[in-house]
Amino acid sequence: MATQTRRERERAERHRLIVRAARELAEAEGWEAVTTRRLAAEIEYSQPVLYSHFSGKDAIMAAVAMEGFAELTAELRAARTSATVPEQALARAAAAYAAFAEQRPALYDAMFTHASALPFATAETPDDLRAAFAELLEAVRPIAGDDDLETLAETLWSGLHGLVTLMRAGRLREEEHERRLDLLIRRMSRR
Repeated sequence: MATQTRRERERAERHRLIVRAARELAEAEGWEAVTTRRLAAEIEYSQPVLYSHFSGKDAIMAAVAMEGFAELTAELRAARTSATVPEQALARAAAAYAAFAEQRPALYDAMFTHASALPFATAETPDDLRAAFAELLEAVRPIAGDDDLETLAETLWSGLHGLVTLMRAGRLREEEHERRLDLLIRRMSRR
């Protein structure tokens, strides 16, 4: 029994090692640099060991994304709950979302811009994805009025994603970033 437990711990540690190495490599050099061959060399295990944990790069990227959703949830919750009034909670959550995307571009890409087999907006959506979206729901709840809460949260998410994606791609004026976020929040807060 102890041997099996040790093997399970070792397997879990290898899994974490692979995910951590992929994430670090992607943040340093971009997702194009992340290959199973490169990861195997980075963690000093063979490619078959990687394939015993993941079916390929897409599965590794999905595991990285899942870590990201847990982190994003924590940051959105901390920002939202630190506010004293609803409009401030929405503004802080929006700023936290934008900062997350800016500070962790490769992680954000794994979560939201690269093709993924992770199911969004379905009954099969993983709990970490649901939890991140729930923070957006709670941020817009006080301003929802008669609007459908989920649709309003999706609209906020779409606006934030559009802003950060266009900003990161150099398609928007960098000096206007804060003003655009403020404008989005003020317009959403109007009833």
